[in-house]
Amino acid sequence: MRVTDTDVIIVGAGPAGLMLAAELCLAGVRPLILERQPRPRETPKASGFNGQIVELLRYRGLLGRIEAASGRPVGAARGAPFGGMELDFSHLTDPPIRVVHLPQPRLERVLGEHADELGASISRGHEVVGVSQDNAAVAAAVRGPDGPYQVTARYLVGCDGAHSKVRDGAGIPFPGTTYPEVNRLAQVTVPGSVTQPDNGDLDVPGLGRIHPGFTRTDHGVFSFGRLASGALLVQTTEDEPGRSDTDAPMTLTEFRDSIRRVLGADLPLEEATRLSRYGLQARQAERYRDGRILLAGDAAHQFPATGIGINNGMLDAVNLAWKLAAAIGGWAPAGLLDTYHRERHFAGARALLQTQAQVALRRGQDPAAEALRELFAELLGDEQPSRRVGALIAGTDIRYPMPGQGQHDLAGTFAPDLTLHASQGTTSVAELMHTARPVFLDLADRPDLREIAQDWRHRVDIHTARTDHPPADAVLIRPDACIAWAAATGEPAGTAEPALREALSGWLGAPLKTTVPVINRTS
Repeated sequence: MRVTDTDVIIVGAGPAGLMLAAELCLAGVRPLILERQPRPRETPKASGFNGQIVELLRYRGLLGRIEAASGRPVGAARGAPFGGMELDFSHLTDPPIRVVHLPQPRLERVLGEHADELGASISRGHEVVGVSQDNAAVAAAVRGPDGPYQVTARYLVGCDGAHSKVRDGAGIPFPGTTYPEVNRLAQVTVPGSVTQPDNGDLDVPGLGRIHPGFTRTDHGVFSFGRLASGALLVQTTEDEPGRSDTDAPMTLTEFRDSIRRVLGADLPLEEATRLSRYGLQARQAERYRDGRILLAGDAAHQFPATGIGINNGMLDAVNLAWKLAAAIGGWAPAGLLDTYHRERHFAGARALLQTQAQVALRRGQDPAAEALRELFAELLGDEQPSRRVGALIAGTDIRYPMPGQGQHDLAGTFAPDLTLHASQGTTSVAELMHTARPVFLDLADRPDLREIAQDWRHRVDIHTARTDHPPADAVLIRPDACIAWAAATGEPAGTAEPALREALSGWLGAPLKTTVPVINRTS
């Protein structure tokens, strides 16, 4: 049995694992990814993604590569499914959700190439079958193509999905609910015998006209939408308690049978380029960290709605990477790594809140449930509720709880992409974040604050710039684009300095000139 040593083992080469690997490389750590599948996946678990991660990818300079792989520009979503209904953003000038139409295999290819270019190592066909840890290291027992071996590291991150062996091996509880719904999804074409009016409807033989979106019957839910290619994306949802073979390949015959059960009529289908089946769970790991073992992505949370997992999983990775690199580099303030659980568990709980609300909306069958859906649809016709629910779906409403008293409203939020005018020319917050380093941004020519930041110049990039309508005099932006501290506009000299020192030392460790007390972030 051979033994290998590395800084960080990442178990799983899905979007969360690949994003984590790239972010660690940007922070100077070279991770090893162990993926049990011998080849990259070909069947898409998701046909695209949306939410806050779209902006984060732009802040890393990756959105151009994503768009090139998609063949379509990233755009604002005209609507979104929510609890068996369809949100309509078409009346909003700036819809709250941006969407990327990119099947998951192609997303993983882009992320894998990016991680590889930065120096990450990916071993495919290597299955982690057990984990153990002590105060000094963590070990993974691996079954590889050439037999079993062990690899040790400073830390190990489980990005290995809902049935995570890492989570089970660490003994981390994964409480929650498994729903009896079975969802079948297919990308199909229909023959000419099926009339497709110009308004997007379908005339189903023996049934009549069906509108795009969700059609509820006594036997389940049928939904469809038209893709840019002209094909249809069709889904059925049925309650099938006790079904255990959701991982078995789905056939076109099975899909036709499901449509017949739900609609009570046959929908003629021709070619199917995608067939998948999935269940839904509402679960969250009790803790995202156990010593030197951490969880991210589907290993940490399962949401009972589609279009949520990739966004949250990749944001887990970005939040974790720089903190893990700080711990490995030896400069992490006390308790820094524990903030990963606190912040991302909070974000996961918010995602569970809105997705479980969707379950209540879509599963009810009595008149009270129908009244709830009707009232909810009426409320979503108004702009403010529509924006609020859109922000919930996208995760753009998250404000991490920040330590300290009297925090600025910006603290804990995602840094806005301000246009910045400096002596060297015009840039933006997004461009400053390409290197994934912390940024101190002076927007009001505050030499008193810049002087303090200079003591941390080994950790933070310091910039002075002007912007239209500055939201604060100065901001400290973490590598994950979260604002760690902000000085209120016009805050007098002598007031902001202590809070800035506390934020710099609390997030970035000791300064160069002097040793300051390190804030214990777990207290």
